[in-house]
Amino acid sequence: MPADTNPYGDIFGGWLMSIMDAAGGTVAARYSKGRAVTIAVDGMIFHKPVKIGDVVSVYADVVSVGRSSMKVDVSAWRRVRAGEEVDRVTHAVFTFVAIGEDGRPRVIREES
Repeated sequence: MPADTNPYGDIFGGWLMSIMDAAGGTVAARYSKGRAVTIAVDGMIFHKPVKIGDVVSVYADVVSVGRSSMKVDVSAWRRVRAGEEVDRVTHAVFTFVAIGEDGRPRVIREES
């Protein structure tokens, strides 16, 4: 939406990063079966702008798991609303830590 853009009509990078964080957090919470919080983002580079009206799709996959942390690979893609061509606009690896109700890291149980 226009409120999410800079003066050039491109979507703010911070808005896109927040959408990516939400997608990665959903995957991390599902994998760890509970609350997971972002602790780091590695190497985010914006390759192409997202314009007002573009359709944005975000994909996230767990790529590694430690005792309480997970690395989630997150990519954002754009498509012109009336077109078929897609472009990857950015990518990053987000690190999440599973936490318990006490707010402290908890062990991630292996999937069965």
